[in-house]
Amino acid sequence: MTTQHENRGLVARLRAVPGVRAVSSYRREWLGKDLVAGVVLTTLLVPQGMAYAELAGLPPITGLYTTILCLLGYAVCGPSRILVLGPDSSLGPMIAATVLPLVAADGDPDRAVALASMLALMVAAIMILASVAKLGFIADLISKPTMIGYINGLALTILIGQLPKLLGFKVDADNLIGEGVGFVEGLADGAAVPAAAAVGVGGIVLILVLQRLLPKIPAVLVMVVLAIAAAVVFDLGAHGVKLVGELPEGFPPFTIPDIELSDLAPLFGGALGIALVSLADTISNASAFAARTGQEVRGNQEMAGVGVANVAAGLFQGFPVSTSGSRTAVAERAGARSQLTGVVGAALIVLMLVVAPGLFRDLPQPALAAVVITASLSLADVPGTVRLWRQRRTEFLLCLAAFAGVALLGVLPGIAVAVALSVLNVFRRAWWPYNTVLGRVQGLEGYHDVRSYPQAAHLPGLVIHRFDAPLIFANAKAFRDEIRRLADADPRPSWIVIAAEPMTDVDTTAADVLEELDEALNAQGVHLVFAELKDPVRRKIERYGLTRTIDPRHFFPTVEAAVAAFRLRTGAEWTPSRTPSSGDPSSGEPDRER
Repeated sequence: MTTQHENRGLVARLRAVPGVRAVSSYRREWLGKDLVAGVVLTTLLVPQGMAYAELAGLPPITGLYTTILCLLGYAVCGPSRILVLGPDSSLGPMIAATVLPLVAADGDPDRAVALASMLALMVAAIMILASVAKLGFIADLISKPTMIGYINGLALTILIGQLPKLLGFKVDADNLIGEGVGFVEGLADGAAVPAAAAVGVGGIVLILVLQRLLPKIPAVLVMVVLAIAAAVVFDLGAHGVKLVGELPEGFPPFTIPDIELSDLAPLFGGALGIALVSLADTISNASAFAARTGQEVRGNQEMAGVGVANVAAGLFQGFPVSTSGSRTAVAERAGARSQLTGVVGAALIVLMLVVAPGLFRDLPQPALAAVVITASLSLADVPGTVRLWRQRRTEFLLCLAAFAGVALLGVLPGIAVAVALSVLNVFRRAWWPYNTVLGRVQGLEGYHDVRSYPQAAHLPGLVIHRFDAPLIFANAKAFRDEIRRLADADPRPSWIVIAAEPMTDVDTTAADVLEELDEALNAQGVHLVFAELKDPVRRKIERYGLTRTIDPRHFFPTVEAAVAAFRLRTGAEWTPSRTPSSGDPSSGEPDRER
């Protein structure tokens, strides 16, 4: 009996593994489509894997090792049927910024690979722990405007960094400005290699033209094949063009990264930034493709799947990976139905390394630079930036600041700037929320913003004020100052009604401010009245003891009820509005970009 119970428990645990569930529910009619999609996907995985490895400052072969293992790891533990993982253009500069400063002056590639592999394991640990703790919401720390700015800065960084390689020379610099200056100086000194420039620039043009005119053709593969052919026919290696060279033969070896203890701290800082960007990519890509395929997004399982993929890559001389929207789109268009597509891609890359490791021996390095540059161009979101400029200037400025953070400070400080700006923007909105006076508009029900309706009528002696935020320590004094300004108007109102529906909270600091404010207003003969206050907030106010100063009869369920009570008490009639206003943002200067 015990054995049967244990067996059932083992079966249940196995079925909880996404890969096992996928195999048990696999449909025979999917097989042909998955095989074809796997072949199509491989034509993109190989050149991009090699190119993004070089973008990360690592040997091209590590990009293939990484691609193989992350595809297999995600196929076992990833919940999405068709999401494709691999080396990513947005992570490459972050990996380079973390690893290269730790590499010895002679640029030892073995040490760079070990550091990158440990970085992958650290990213994996962060992702898996975040999954267990259900911290998928952390991806929301970067708002869309700051993410657009960050990605635009990243795209520019990648573009400038790859230009020297595109033209066949090298620049020694560790920031965007230094790389830009070095590139210009190299051109002026005649360092560019004409044959390399022809391959690189021609490769970019070919990819962009094919992607525009013939989107179903694998443009990157066509360019790579033509570049290899040109290298062989014209003997480009003898004309100063650097070639990839022979790749190591066979399956990547299992390797425990051998690094120094002093490397852990700087690697951990980079791992946090990489994990955050990877998490944001994973959630956004998973959501986009789940919506198109009718699947449900399992954010915490996605994090675990990406974490396992990074473990697999890190133990086989790979580097951190993320989901790829472009490669997933290719797989989807090719008819992929399950993660068998990725397994087929991994198997074909292994087959290539075993049977034909010299296949890419004559691939020119400028061709890889062309692959990376075209990827950076697709990363940049210029239309999104223009839309921010047209729709909301404050968020455009946030986007611009995040862009400058990456461009001027570097990739890793840039992600810190992006997160900090997103959080500060939340505080800014809570600190200086929109607030306004309301009036009655003929022909419209309810009470409306007098800034939008200057013709709105008011009741003499009554001001209806709306404060569009929770009342907390950060904005309590701004609220107090605005109410005081309204109370000091000439003629002085006798009631100030707070339309409190947007006021979802009142903290203890704000409660103390409210108590002092009400006492000061009472001394002036002005009464503070609340309407539409939510029950949980009303209970907090009672618990704080504010009803000692604020008359319990001055709480009304609706603004209409408060107005009716005021009119019954005073007999006031509606008259054309005389709008209180202020130019101070803390007193409710209208947000003209709302």
